[in-house]
Amino acid sequence: MKSLRTHPIRSFVFLLAAGLVAATCPIDAQADAGFKTWIAKFYETAARSGITRSTYEKAFAGVTEPDRDVLEKAAYQPEFKSKIWDYLDSRVNPYTVRIGREMAAKYRVTLTSLERQYGVDKNILLAIWSMESNYGSALENPERLHSVPQALATLAWADAKRSKYARTQLIAALKILQAGDVTPKHLTGSWAGAMGHTQFIPTSYLLYAVDADGNGKRDIWNSIPDALATSANLLAKNGWQAGKTWGYEAVLPAGGERYEGQTKTLAQWAALGFQRPNGKGFTHGGERASLKLIAGANGPAFLMLGNFFTIKKYNAADSYALAVGLLADEIAGYGGMQQSWPRPEGTLDIKEKFELQNRMKELGYYNGEVDGNFGSGSKAAISTIQQRLGMQPNGEPSRRLLQALR
Repeated sequence: MKSLRTHPIRSFVFLLAAGLVAATCPIDAQADAGFKTWIAKFYETAARSGITRSTYEKAFAGVTEPDRDVLEKAAYQPEFKSKIWDYLDSRVNPYTVRIGREMAAKYRVTLTSLERQYGVDKNILLAIWSMESNYGSALENPERLHSVPQALATLAWADAKRSKYARTQLIAALKILQAGDVTPKHLTGSWAGAMGHTQFIPTSYLLYAVDADGNGKRDIWNSIPDALATSANLLAKNGWQAGKTWGYEAVLPAGGERYEGQTKTLAQWAALGFQRPNGKGFTHGGERASLKLIAGANGPAFLMLGNFFTIKKYNAADSYALAVGLLADEIAGYGGMQQSWPRPEGTLDIKEKFELQNRMKELGYYNGEVDGNFGSGSKAAISTIQQRLGMQPNGEPSRRLLQALR
């Protein structure tokens, strides 16, 4: 990756979702032998980048086969994309807001210092931390963690068409190991190589990693100050404007959808009939903003300022940047969205999702976290309840089910 201005941190993940491992090697003893041969030969490439034999051997000590879980995840192609309201419900909700405020209090000194040093809103840093690793809780699940050298070597070996990314990231990961920032045991990450509390791929780590706690190591795996400072450094170096917000929710005036994608000053948008739903005016009318209709003409409008596009240097999706901005605002106590998304009839909003989980828990059907996310535990509980109520046991939350429990 040359720069996050043109390549978001996890751009490769989207390429994988488009169909990696179309020509993945068969996973058998012969393939294992081929993988070990690939690792042995790749040292020549690593050596040309300054990687010592000692570092290389430490990185691959005990690695005798490709990471099969990496291949399975790389081959998986989702059948559909989440609607924006479902995406936001799972990321901006009472649970993530509550934990964010707890972390804001716990790391107040660190966050205040980083905000002063980098000019980046501390609530934005908290929101990114939530989005990337659920405030670090995702790192506590060993089943989700992979040896970064093994995972990247697996990707580089498995599909020649897409090996360039993995080879580049593997060299960067070896440089991180050689610098002594992390031990081989702790050089872990996602199946595609994203690492630590704030999920940096190795090349981005080399560009932006910061030793904020002063212990001589840039440790985004175990040091919260280092992880948050690394995110702040990325945003600051990619154009974050201190003291400014990311954008505004707006009411779409009649015919306003024809301006989608256009950029004007806030004063010009106001003159066209765009208003904030809370009745407040736009401050700094000379600032330029782009109109986004993320759910189409039937949904809320958003006037996005420069900082929204800086957040997209972290992840190029509009939905991601919107979630970060909305969660940051709620953690800060500014309030959430005031307009409703155009949800299909009978589906639940985020408050109703929490209510349904709470009611299932009170009735003894569900013992998981009340977080608004309907994973396997929630869906199994719903199926049981639906069956007992004579409803189709499809495991899907609905207003009809909630009304029955009420």
